[in-house]
Amino acid sequence: MKTLCFQYGEKETEYLKSKDKKLAAVIDQIGHIERSCYGDLFEAVVNSIWKKADYIMEFSEKVNSGAFSLNAIYNMSDEDAIAALSSLKGVGVWTAEMILLFCLQRPNIFSFGDLAILRGVRMVYRHKELSKERFERYRKRLSPYCSTASLYFWAVAGGAIPGLTDPAAEKKRR
Repeated sequence: MKTLCFQYGEKETEYLKSKDKKLAAVIDQIGHIERSCYGDLFEAVVNSIWKKADYIMEFSEKVNSGAFSLNAIYNMSDEDAIAALSSLKGVGVWTAEMILLFCLQRPNIFSFGDLAILRGVRMVYRHKELSKERFERYRKRLSPYCSTASLYFWAVAGGAIPGLTDPAAEKKRR
């Protein structure tokens, strides 16, 4: 069975590199990132709600009764899809954002609720703290390809660039 990966290419990376020199260096150093995705929206939602049987049963009943339309999610804006998905028990905003990114492969997801993305941004830009306002400036700069940028920030946070440290962790040690 072929593994489905988040789809991006030179168009997205060249755009991000043109917008941000520090991220350009990260992209050049790391190269292309293969990140697996779900091929099925129902499976993605079920997997994302921590296997809690009651939430899964309720979600299944809503889908079967038509109270929740999977097809409608595909046609919604990112904001509306996040709101609809996070209205489900067991699905918060972060989970909804990850479903949009790793199932629907929406190109512009940048989650302030994702600790690894925040860590990667702090590491790349050498911030001891990262306010929501500063994060939103990065979102604006990296839009419309924030999902691709997210892959690189996750990689950085995971140690993809040896020697690059988190200034927030350095601040705590002092």
